[in-house]
Amino acid sequence: MAIVIFSLIVLLFSAVIHEVSHGAVADYLGDPTAKYAGRLTLNPLKHLDPIGSVILPILLILTTGRGIAWAKPVPINPYNFRDRKYGTLKVAIAGPVSNLIIALFFGLLLRILISLNFILPSIYSTFSFIIYINILLAVFNLIPIPPLDGSHILFIFLPDSILRTKIFLEQFGFLILLFLIFFFPPFFNILNNVTDGIFTLIVGAPPF
Repeated sequence: MAIVIFSLIVLLFSAVIHEVSHGAVADYLGDPTAKYAGRLTLNPLKHLDPIGSVILPILLILTTGRGIAWAKPVPINPYNFRDRKYGTLKVAIAGPVSNLIIALFFGLLLRILISLNFILPSIYSTFSFIIYINILLAVFNLIPIPPLDGSHILFIFLPDSILRTKIFLEQFGFLILLFLIFFFPPFFNILNNVTDGIFTLIVGAPPF
């Protein structure tokens, strides 16, 4: 039970930092919507999403030992951006980048401790989980399926000639995502393989 609670805490705060990063970049670009909504805070209660922050992470951790999570998206008004062309792209990528920064910080620290032979199994496991979860969140959110960040990045570069594709993804993206998560096992295999590769690249050792 203690491991599950720790896992949920790491998932929750990683997801919260992800969302706050979206709002902070939007505010920097001229859109104070998230700030006025009280969402530029690390208080998890302001960001909880019943499905993405609680139900899905618990279900996945109990059934697979690993999990993904997301917080309630921060409100953004792209019409307030000073950079109308790439403002949405910058805001979208801010979340995954924040998770990769966390992964890099703990990953390089863990790499140093390993090189100095100053590492305990408990520290290795704890740091590994934090690193792994944040890489997983970054990779997962870069998938170009709505409502994930990758879809906003994709839509910036989609030509107008395939507008129907964008409309289709916006309407059915969440259902496609649920299908991939719950009914398409290779999805998690690919996700885990990519995450494992990035983890090993950063730390110089395999996860866990």
